[in-house]
Amino acid sequence: MLDRAAGALLGAACGDALGVPYEFAPRLGEDRTPEMVGGGLGPYEPGEYSDDTQMAVCVAEALRDHDEPCSPQALEQTARGFLTWFRGGASDVGAQTARILEDTDRSLTEHGGGAAEVMTGRSDRMFEAGERCAGNGSLMRTAPLALAHLNDREGLAESAARYSHLTHGDPLAAQACVLWCEAVRHAIVHGTHDGVRDGLDLLPSSVRGMWEAWLVQAEEEPPATFAPNGFVVSALQAAWSAIVHNPVDESSPDRYFAPVMAAVRIGDDTDTVAAIAGALVGARWGRSAIPAPYLDAVHGWPGYRAEGLGELAEAILGRHTRQAD
Repeated sequence: MLDRAAGALLGAACGDALGVPYEFAPRLGEDRTPEMVGGGLGPYEPGEYSDDTQMAVCVAEALRDHDEPCSPQALEQTARGFLTWFRGGASDVGAQTARILEDTDRSLTEHGGGAAEVMTGRSDRMFEAGERCAGNGSLMRTAPLALAHLNDREGLAESAARYSHLTHGDPLAAQACVLWCEAVRHAIVHGTHDGVRDGLDLLPSSVRGMWEAWLVQAEEEPPATFAPNGFVVSALQAAWSAIVHNPVDESSPDRYFAPVMAAVRIGDDTDTVAAIAGALVGARWGRSAIPAPYLDAVHGWPGYRAEGLGELAEAILGRHTRQAD
């Protein structure tokens, strides 16, 4: 289980770094293998992960430091972490997230207050104004929450929605995070991908049919169907389609490689889709399934390498396993 928990963080980070060079570039052909060569929108160093993992690290550090994932203190640390990253570590930020963080930073400078409360309020106002705010920027970063809720599906669903809400006021973003976080949790505990569908019962009954139809579409259509994928639903479908259409078993040396490569080849927001897919693939197969060259190369803000990300996962698991006991 520890191997799979570490795999969730490392799988996302490695998928992110593999997708970085190809973000919004021409789609890769089947004859080309994605590589961690850097560049992209950063530009990034070879093996460097982007905002997807950088923001996930802010979430993970708060989970490491607090017993209650949804406590005001944990949410505040996460929000402050986002702002610290935005001011000094962000090399690439999604447009919606950038607006929320800019507005929050300005409000705190002028009026003070709690960062999490201000941030969530800004997200609500964007949604209430009818602006498009169902991007993939919360789905890409919430997988670490699964490590803090391995025996608490309902608590995980609440945390996923709350952490999504910090920057994304549209309920669709929260619902996607609930589904994918439950899938990651289930993969860590049970070693299967069944949690994607099992998580439907955690959503409001009024939207379950809609999400089930979207999952069916992802299972029936080839991964390339789901581009562009900046919309949170398309991003989840892209990641799920890449996994479903590249079935592997535990004896396959490509059990991490194949689905994550497929996610990159979809094109468009490649680092984000590969990070989302990588979190679930890593949670199912574990750190030990990720190719050693990827683990040797992966790194990023604020200074983590593979070993540090693995230790972060272990610290979260240790704290919240003790709490459950």
